[in-house]
Amino acid sequence: MVDNLEYNSDRPQLIIPEYGRHIQKMVEQTVEIEDREERNKNAKSIIAVMGNLNPHLRDVPDFQHKLWDQLIIMSDFKLDVDAPFPKPSREELSERPDPLQYPQNYPKYRFYGNNIKRMIDVANSWEEGDKKEGLILTIANHMKKCYLNWNRDTVEDKVIFDHLFELSDGKINLKGADEDLSEAKDLVKNKKRYKKKHHKGGRGRKRN
Repeated sequence: MVDNLEYNSDRPQLIIPEYGRHIQKMVEQTVEIEDREERNKNAKSIIAVMGNLNPHLRDVPDFQHKLWDQLIIMSDFKLDVDAPFPKPSREELSERPDPLQYPQNYPKYRFYGNNIKRMIDVANSWEEGDKKEGLILTIANHMKKCYLNWNRDTVEDKVIFDHLFELSDGKINLKGADEDLSEAKDLVKNKKRYKKKHHKGGRGRKRN
């Protein structure tokens, strides 16, 4: 009995450890089956067992595709069966993914966030008119609110207009506009009200 014991250190390394060694052995045995029909039958049985590990996903088409890919991978790409999906190749698995495109950063005005630049670009792409003017004013007010959240003080509209002019590459110029931005107290009042309410709630709570 002791002589027949197997230790993990003596066993082959699992290709996908999440499924355990029993599934891995089933896959290896299926690879050795000579009869194609019997091999296909065994492969479908293994897929069913793998799906039972995630019963809420086993009937989702994309998940089925993933299971068949994992089955081929666990066979070290040796399993020859009639899979309902294109089989992955070793070359595809070893390919390095394309680098992620990270959003641009503007460290000089980091407090505005990256979405402000996207909004400005959208505004620049619109035709002149009331709709574009309304969007630009909304952007400027949002910039002022972001500035106040960062600075927690007051800021003149001229500062926001200068920053907007710079971030828009000189395409949006509100420096000589008659339009005034919202008052600082109106832009941050909701935040202050929430803090005050939250503070009162904490002090008034009774402890058991």
